Amino acid sequence: MGRGARGPSMHDVASLAGVSHQTVSRVLNGFEGIRPETRQRVLDAIEELGYRRNLAARSLATGRTGVVGVLAPDNPTFGATSSLYAVESALRGAGLQPLITTTSGKAESVESALEFLYGRAVEALVVMAPSRSVLEVHDRMGAEVPTAYLLTGDERGVWSVSTDQTAGAELLVETLIEAGHRWIQHVRGPVDSTEAELRAAAYIATMGRRALPTLPVLVGDWSPQSGYGAFARLDPRTTAVFCGNDQMAIGLIHAAVEAGIRVPDDLSVVGFDDIPEAAHTLPPLTTVRQDFRSVGRLAVQLLQATLEGTEQPSTAPLSPQLVARGSVAPPGERG
Repeated sequence: MGRGARGPSMHDVASLAGVSHQTVSRVLNGFEGIRPETRQRVLDAIEELGYRRNLAARSLATGRTGVVGVLAPDNPTFGATSSLYAVESALRGAGLQPLITTTSGKAESVESALEFLYGRAVEALVVMAPSRSVLEVHDRMGAEVPTAYLLTGDERGVWSVSTDQTAGAELLVETLIEAGHRWIQHVRGPVDSTEAELRAAAYIATMGRRALPTLPVLVGDWSPQSGYGAFARLDPRTTAVFCGNDQMAIGLIHAAVEAGIRVPDDLSVVGFDDIPEAAHTLPPLTTVRQDFRSVGRLAVQLLQATLEGTEQPSTAPLSPQLVARGSVAPPGERG
């Protein structure tokens, strides 16, 4: 294309789709109330023409940038990456442009990332904060735009969007108790993780409610390696382990098998998240499933409603789903 040539415009899309340019705009901005067949014609025309929206022109015309900042952790856990993909997909589906930056969670890293996002005139922000340190820095800097919080449990009330971590942990501990276990030990995630804290607290509360002994809580870092290492630190009386995520559970099972411990005959193990690999461990792992796609979509709906001044959706924690597989059996005798 020559220097003076222009790309396809919104009017070109409207003409090809047989609709008004206002309808094209509404499709691009994710408005409801458009017939599915009309929406599809517009999307097909956009694809055929290779239309790219001009964000600068949109900003001048509407006073809005359509850009939403996303602050994400730089650690590759399943929960974090799944949440990030879900948020990005939901933002694009709503006609908004995600601007993503990552942070290590250290104060200077969080400050730098937030300064970067605020300096790009973002209209709203999604803060994925697996540790309290991220929230502390964000609070100190101040929320300059509407902000939704992920990976924080219900730390921020209506602005937090999450799966019910307490309910998920209770499901798993009750599953082990119903199988006959009394000596259940927990391997939790990092000490500064809000979600790990909620899961650990639910373990302690459930054991107490059932008048069962609480064994020392072991601390991991979400990785399979930390689960592997935790096996050697299990209490000798332990007959079942509630791991704070599936990756640690996989590592712990690996160590158990190497030590000649049969799972679940000698030791029952459960995880949390339902990562794809959980269905293919030997034995397949019992866990709870978090609906990350719904969490991402709900966070974007919350921000959209705030920006447009419409009624905000309910952000009550979503219910986790127990996925019962083959890693739980009645208590055995560990060798």
